[in-house]
Amino acid sequence: MSRKKIRPLLLSAAGAALCAWLLWGNLAVTVSAYSVALPDLPSGFDGFRIAQVSDLHNAEFGKDNARLLEKLRAAAPDLIVLTGDLADSRHTDMDVAISFARAAVEIAPTYFVTGNHEARLADYASLQDGLLSVGVTVLDNQAVSLTRGTDRVTLYGLQDPAFGASPTLPETEEFLILLAHRPEYFERYAAQGADLVFSGHAHGGQVRLPFLGGLFAPGQGFFPKYDAGLYQEYGAMMVVSRGLGNSVIPLRVNDPPELVIVTLKQK
Repeated sequence: MSRKKIRPLLLSAAGAALCAWLLWGNLAVTVSAYSVALPDLPSGFDGFRIAQVSDLHNAEFGKDNARLLEKLRAAAPDLIVLTGDLADSRHTDMDVAISFARAAVEIAPTYFVTGNHEARLADYASLQDGLLSVGVTVLDNQAVSLTRGTDRVTLYGLQDPAFGASPTLPETEEFLILLAHRPEYFERYAAQGADLVFSGHAHGGQVRLPFLGGLFAPGQGFFPKYDAGLYQEYGAMMVVSRGLGNSVIPLRVNDPPELVIVTLKQK
């Protein structure tokens, strides 16, 4: 076969491979599992497993999110945290959000904090009522105590600043786990006593460049400091999820949707 005939075939094959890779990188659910050693963690919570679902934006992975829920069940978490933007303000589908939440509650106790998209919803109260009705605990600047044996930790949910709230945490002597949609305030969270923070919002930078990380994140701009993964600074630890759905930008590049599983370890 002549070079003139081979070249278009190679280009077509390369184009098909690129399309398949981009498709996989937007429709597959990857699982990122972390074991996090924390010096002040009560011994009763050693091995405690938390699943984080962030920035779903009404996305569906299989009918009724079957593929996402299958991975969530397989992780066997002790707790599920929903760290904002469960619904999308631009193409809102409350049924998708509530349906997923209903199934999540059957797997493990589930806690929700708002993101900027919930603040933009024309009827956030309907989403909140729907979540409460299926058994999700909504934490709008509220704290709950989690107990294992005789040990306790505080779980606090920070309402997104787009509602007009300021990032202010409660004073507590207990180990403090914070759910806060925006990672750019990490230093402030740590200064106010958070030991472990779960955030999202950055969408992994939307486009991930080799050796450089995420390209752009809201609230942080180009080449964001906090785009995905674990960060240990200021005497605290933060987990930033790449999230699952999309909003303004409909395409992820080298940044597949992510379910995060964190196992707590006593240091």
